Amino acid sequence: MTEKTSGLAAASGGPAASVDVPTASGPAAASALPAAGGGPTARPIRDGVGLGLAVGTSGLAFGAAAVGSGLSVAQACVLSLIAFTGASQFALAGSIATGGSLIGGVAGAVLLGSRNALYGLRMTGVLAPRGARRLLIAHGVIDETTAVTLAQPDAASARLAFRATFATLYLTWNLSTLLGAYGAGRLGSPQSLGLDVVGPAAFLALIWPQLRAGRTERAVGLLGAAIALTATPFLPPGVPVILAATAALAGALVTPARPAEPPPPEPGPAAAGLP
Repeated sequence: MTEKTSGLAAASGGPAASVDVPTASGPAAASALPAAGGGPTARPIRDGVGLGLAVGTSGLAFGAAAVGSGLSVAQACVLSLIAFTGASQFALAGSIATGGSLIGGVAGAVLLGSRNALYGLRMTGVLAPRGARRLLIAHGVIDETTAVTLAQPDAASARLAFRATFATLYLTWNLSTLLGAYGAGRLGSPQSLGLDVVGPAAFLALIWPQLRAGRTERAVGLLGAAIALTATPFLPPGVPVILAATAALAGALVTPARPAEPPPPEPGPAAAGLP
């Protein structure tokens, strides 16, 4: 609220600028206050907490899969605490389960997690991290936090949404990993409980507004899915997902560039206050 107010003041010439702003009083003004203050604050928190809880529960599947692939409960939990990128963790567990070397599994996980570095380039301008907090913020830059943050209408809401998503998802993911790892022998296969579909369903929910935006967006989504499905039988886990991202490049090449917006018209004598 302070940033917006000061920005309007600067744009209008400061506090001394003569601008007539209509004011409201009575019940109408009182009813407008919650909508202007509570709504924008509650929405990013609601979005972040809801997505964090939904996606975090898939840590049950990772904990069970990690123990089933040969990792100990402690190793599975430490991996969730330090790595905190579900796709890379599943890729590592899958590589170990299929008899792959640890070095190869780690290399595949790092390759798949490298997309978070690209997210960081975009998120730096939004979150504006400073000091030692940059390390903590960088740890929380993943698919879900990036999607929720960039969906917000302003910088203040974006930072609030990032904190809510990161905190909820990190706590839920690690707690679910612990429960899944301890209960691996009792739960059986995560696929039998349907836990393996939580992650893909969450990703679909994140991109659904984009898929409804136009034909180009739907074409990019279908092309990316086709690339991933075609490459999955032949390439290590994680690589098909990275290859599918080339569909976005194809969509950018075929989409015509938006024309530059014309500059605002110069104020006339009447607007400048001249006779």
